[in-house]
Amino acid sequence: MVASVEEAIRDGQVVIIGPIRQEVLSGIKDTAQFEKLRAALRSFQDEQITTLHYEDAAHFFNTCMGHGVQCGAVDILICAVAARLHCTILTSDRGIMRCIEVLRSERLM
Repeated sequence: MVASVEEAIRDGQVVIIGPIRQEVLSGIKDTAQFEKLRAALRSFQDEQITTLHYEDAAHFFNTCMGHGVQCGAVDILICAVAARLHCTILTSDRGIMRCIEVLRSERLM
């Protein structure tokens, strides 16, 4: 995954939203590490989140719940933004991966 991320960064294909930035930085106790990562992330401008993204996220959430899959608010918002931008989500998080599976099966992503 590291190689994929590095390649995407080199190709200018990385998109970030504010909630991802917050999630990545949250929980870093070491101040020096926090500042280093914050500085690195500042290289990426946040993609704007619009009403359409939130509406899509609600639709996606309801779809996943209909399949018995619970998705967190940030995870489903990430899916909504990625779907509108036709982006791939690089993650190892099992929760969001289950959401993505449902959304792909429904052809929403």
